[in-house]
Amino acid sequence: MLLRLRKGEDRRLRAGHPWVFSNEVDTASTPLTAFTPALTARVVSDRDAFLGYAYVNPHALISARLLSRDERREPDAALLAGRIGRALRLRARLYPTPHYRLVFGESDELPGLILDRYGDVVVGQIATAGMEARKADIEAAVREVVAPRTLVWKNDGSARDLEQLPKELTVAFGALPETLEIIENGIAFGAPLGQGQKTGWFYDQAANRARLRDLLPQGARVLDVCSYAGAWAVTALHAGAREAVCVDASASALEAASRNAGRHGMQVEPLRGDAFEVLEALAGAGRRFDAIVLDPPAFAKRRKDLPKAQAAYRKLNQFALRLLDDEGLLVSCSCSWHLPESELLAAIQSAARHVSRFVQVLAVGGQAPDHPLHPAIPETRYLKAFFCRVLTG
Repeated sequence: MLLRLRKGEDRRLRAGHPWVFSNEVDTASTPLTAFTPALTARVVSDRDAFLGYAYVNPHALISARLLSRDERREPDAALLAGRIGRALRLRARLYPTPHYRLVFGESDELPGLILDRYGDVVVGQIATAGMEARKADIEAAVREVVAPRTLVWKNDGSARDLEQLPKELTVAFGALPETLEIIENGIAFGAPLGQGQKTGWFYDQAANRARLRDLLPQGARVLDVCSYAGAWAVTALHAGAREAVCVDASASALEAASRNAGRHGMQVEPLRGDAFEVLEALAGAGRRFDAIVLDPPAFAKRRKDLPKAQAAYRKLNQFALRLLDDEGLLVSCSCSWHLPESELLAAIQSAARHVSRFVQVLAVGGQAPDHPLHPAIPETRYLKAFFCRVLTG
């Protein structure tokens, strides 16, 4: 079928962006109501110039996503397998062990698909109806190209609501593992799958955690806020920290953090509760730390959330700064792509002035290279991390 764009609406696609929004479609000549979800269409300009092959969802704001720009290459199972193989070659070159994000959606020209690899287990998430319809081809490609023991679909993301897809946890092949095994920066971890967040692990922070080892004061007392399975805390302990406290609202996350420390003969102090309330209680108890990591969930999931998110980041950093000793290290992160890097830095600076601290930014981090940026899609550059030296006065 044909999907024609309105006049002038082809500029973004020609510049490399793969999305077509519903208001960009010439619905008079190619009505979206004529399409069933996941159908492949030839996308053309108002002058019928070929722009690419895309899958279509007439019910979604992003009504089409390009899979191929080669007019001679209509998307098929072989194209999917080729893209997964290309993604695998990059990660195999970057990482010494098979523990990484294998496919990062649009950045690997597989829009709507996430695949994370945990050794011989692959956990995937599908966010769009177009990829859902191609699930069997993806499964065959993963089996052929990657050859894992198990492929699990953890399709519980909120994006599926927008595409009118059910949320589910299913096993494509192999046996469902109770715990995922990870090696990150040479350290072994375990993470829950069923009750875990996202696909079970946050590989995007791996490069930032490696940087923590270089900047952490020796013998540091470390506070890991929104710790999940304790990746920051355990990394700090391996780097010479003398104690680590993990704060999270989830009991199962804190249990995983304790297990991850225990497997290395270490221990963390788990504190369950709301991050703001726990930090306030720690200050009231006179606790002090040499390094604090703030790695909260996205406070700004939508643009309209930005004002409240800015206030939340400022407040969280302010509470943390009160707990840091002089010359302590603050690692402040945000995974909200709606919050620009400059706004996070402004929140840190505002918080510092409010509690009469001086901040020096030592390093700025982003997501690890298994989460490559798509130059035309700002949303693919979402993770920010500031490593700050905090001084009194």
